[in-house]
Amino acid sequence: MNDYPNVSAGERQSLEQFLDFHRAAVLRSLAEVDATEAAARVLPATDLTVGGIVKHLAAVEDLWFSHKLLDVPSAEPWLSAPFDEDPDWEFHSAADDSPAELAELYRRACAASRETAGRVESLDVPAVRGSFGGEFVSLRWIYLHMIEETAQHRGHLDLLLDAVRQARPRR
Repeated sequence: MNDYPNVSAGERQSLEQFLDFHRAAVLRSLAEVDATEAAARVLPATDLTVGGIVKHLAAVEDLWFSHKLLDVPSAEPWLSAPFDEDPDWEFHSAADDSPAELAELYRRACAASRETAGRVESLDVPAVRGSFGGEFVSLRWIYLHMIEETAQHRGHLDLLLDAVRQARPRR
C-alpha cells in the first residue's frame, strides 16, 4: 500500500494500514540502493546500514507477530540465527544479502505477520508469550509497537539514504 491510510477506517483497519504504509516506505528505501550502498556504513556516528535496518525490521516482525503473539516457531533465518553469540546478528549479517534478498525477506516477514494477526479475532487478545518482565501485551499493543518501530527505523533509513546519495560520484 503506497497511499496514505484511510481517514475513516475503523481501529484495526487503521492500525493495519498505518503499519503497511510504513512497511511500503521501508521497501521503497531499499529499492534506492545497490548491494554496496545497502551494506555501507555511511554515517560516522553509527554502525547502522540500510540493509541492516531492513533485516532487523524483518526480524522484529517475526518476533512480535509470530513468536510473542501466537508462539509460532520462528521462520528462517531467525530460527537458526546465532543470536546467543551475536545479539545484533541481523544488523551484521545483512551485508551478505543483496537488496533483492533483503526485500524478499522483509516482504515474507510482513506477509507472515499479516497472516498471523489475521488469526486473532480481537485487538484485545493478549499475546501467548510474555514480554517486558513477563507482561502479556495485546495485539493492539503489538500493532502500535510495530508502527513505532517501523516508523522510527524509516527515519533512520531517510538519514542513511541522504548520506548514500551524497557519497555517490557526481556525473
